Amino acid sequence: MTGQHLRSGTSIGADLHEAQYAQGTKEFISKFEIALEECHESEYWLELLFETGYISEEVYKPLENDRGAIRRTLIASIDTVKGKGR
Repeated sequence: MTGQHLRSGTSIGADLHEAQYAQGTKEFISKFEIALEECHESEYWLELLFETGYISEEVYKPLENDRGAIRRTLIASIDTVKGKGR
């Protein structure tokens, strides 16, 4: 589980890095949407790690808050690029 969480969590940054080199707006949005999917997956693994006792609530809560902030930022960024943020 920790490996899955690590892979999905680090994939977010990799997808955003790739977005910098997108060939157009459609590809740029696609990379951000993939990052958002990875963020959701990462949230799942984080919850599972907490629910199964692999991590304590003291470790879980700040990570959960950070992940939520990342998710909200990605959604806002996608909406802005799509023109929905106006």
